[in-house]
This record gives sequence, structure tokens and C-alpha cells, in this order.
Amino acid sequence: MKRPYLNFVVLFLLFYSGFYMATAQDKYLNNIQETQELSKNIATLFKENQVSTAFGRLTPYWPMPQNELNAIEEKTIKYLNLLENRFGTAIGADKIKNETISNIALRETYLVRYSKSAIRLKFTYYKNDYGWIVNAFKWDDAFDEEFE
Repeated sequence: MKRPYLNFVVLFLLFYSGFYMATAQDKYLNNIQETQELSKNIATLFKENQVSTAFGRLTPYWPMPQNELNAIEEKTIKYLNLLENRFGTAIGADKIKNETISNIALRETYLVRYSKSAIRLKFTYYKNDYGWIVNAFKWDDAFDEEFE
């Protein structure tokens, strides 16, 4: 008799923790201007190597589990510190591209410039029935692909 009860408790805890950890997103951006302001703000924070603050600002709009966001943030901090040694000091953050799919998706691309190279930040937003959310965010050093 203890076994079914234990199974129920375990299943309940798994469901509850999965529901609780399902997403960090709890806010919506109201319009494209707000998405653009968020992207610009995050790019500036990356330039200033304030990654934790940047992820803190993205999190309320990004429907991804908090533990995954924490892991991405941790890796980003690690790599940006290494990158600064290789690319030099950050000297600017510039928006280079704005792409849209009708009125339901938006992608903004920024370059964070360093004295010896640059990294590319891509923000993808999706509009649902409640407003705009962060659908994807990524950064890399493959900005040469922007010439294609």
C-alpha cells in the first residue's frame, strides 16, 4: 500500500516542479519599440560585460526554464571573459540589421565591437495573443556571415 502512495507523491512532485520550473517568462513587451529598447539595452550591457544584469532583463520575457537560463548565463560569463583577453576591450554596440516576418516575428542583430574583432548578438521576438516575447537570443563571433 505504501508503494502507490509513494508513486503518487513522486509524480506530484515531478509535475509540480516541472510546472513551477516550466518557464521564467512572466511578462510581455507591448510593441516593437519595447523590443528594440530591450535589444539595445542588452547589447549595451554585453559591451559593459554586465552579463548577469543582461540575463536578468531578458528573463521575464523569455519562456525558457530558469535552470537552462542560468546555465546559459554561466557559460556566457565564462566565454566573454576569455573573449575579452583575445579580442581586446569593448568599444561599442551597434545595431546592424532588423528583419520582420509580417507582424508576428522580429529579429534584431547587433555587433558588440572590441578593439580586435566583434561578436554578434541576435534577438528573435515572437508576438502571441498577449504581446511580444523573446523567442531566441544567441551570440557568437561569426559576424562575417552578415556579409552574405
